[in-house]
Amino acid sequence: MMIQRIPAWVWLLSPALLFVLAMAVFPLGYSFVLSLREWKLARMDEPGAWVGMQNYVLLLTDDPEFIDSLKVTAIFLGWDVLATLLLALGAALLLQRQGRVYSLTRVLLILPFVMSPAVIGISFRFFLNAEYGIVQHLIGQLLPGLQGKVWLSDATLTMAAVVASDVWHWAPYMTLMILGGLASVPKETEEAARVDGAGPVRVFLDVTLPQIWPVLGVVMILKSVFALKAFDTIYTLSNGGPGTSTQTLAYYVYNTAFGYYDMGYAAAAAYILTAMLLTIAMFYLRLVIRK
Repeated sequence: MMIQRIPAWVWLLSPALLFVLAMAVFPLGYSFVLSLREWKLARMDEPGAWVGMQNYVLLLTDDPEFIDSLKVTAIFLGWDVLATLLLALGAALLLQRQGRVYSLTRVLLILPFVMSPAVIGISFRFFLNAEYGIVQHLIGQLLPGLQGKVWLSDATLTMAAVVASDVWHWAPYMTLMILGGLASVPKETEEAARVDGAGPVRVFLDVTLPQIWPVLGVVMILKSVFALKAFDTIYTLSNGGPGTSTQTLAYYVYNTAFGYYDMGYAAAAAYILTAMLLTIAMFYLRLVIRK
């Protein structure tokens, strides 16, 4: 009788709910419990003593490498989001025109996005090789000061390479999002501004930009989330180096867990990263709901 009283939609949703519980809720709960315990995998097979918030306190007060990873993450996040937004916006303004060439280009834009980030990192590593890297050679021709420069041995150039590879991966997708926003702008408003004597720059700044600002806000928030999670490209391109100059928080979590085998400490660092992601996600939800 109890089974018959259960609505049909519950049975339909139960496989998806079980999948979410198994693949998302349980790992999140288990990793949080793990962050409150000591577990050095090199010395013990199972989680050890309960340490409470000690891992979090050590991370925030007595771990210079963790603090440095936060600084690296902030630098990477700022340049990555800014470069992606500007490049995507510029490309969208160019590609909003009609024509076969522009239509074909819009279709081809998705190709960099569907590539694996790990493959992109390996490709950029070859492109920037000091001996046979084609991109490194071309940059050296344009900027003689960088001729023969070993990019991945310089902290600043390596960060620039990591940012460039991530921008190359995500800018096409963000361009398509902004193109959707530009398509929703009423043409009458832009035509009215032109009739009043406004030039192209003034039309964009005073008419188009305010109307696509919500879309740009979504792009910035989503790109911030993707930048915080970036790992594959950093691992294959720079491996967090030289030194720790490109060791973001996501890479720090990986290195702590699988380099030093400190699983409890890594889980605590991962939850700090999760808190940052959830904060950004809340802004995204508020923006979407308000829109």
